[in-house]
Amino acid sequence: MNKVKGLIIFSKHALEQMEIRGASKEEVKETIYEGEESPAKKGRVSFIKNFPFEAKWKGQYYSTKQLRVIVKKESGRYVVITVFTFYFGGE
Repeated sequence: MNKVKGLIIFSKHALEQMEIRGASKEEVKETIYEGEESPAKKGRVSFIKNFPFEAKWKGQYYSTKQLRVIVKKESGRYVVITVFTFYFGGE
């Protein structure tokens, strides 16, 4: 578990991408709190977490959904810049 403390804020771009890519606010927060942390470009931080999915996405069945959340840390806040989703483990 990460030692993330502070307010999580969603940028407009992140909210738009979450809707397009099938990620919820709850999943994004869980990824930040419990996911694997690593450095990202431009001094940002990346968090990655896999979720059981067992459903169809865009007509294809997948067993796992992975979120990659890009965050900018500023003044004790975590600003979600964008969210990527990857679906795998299909039939």
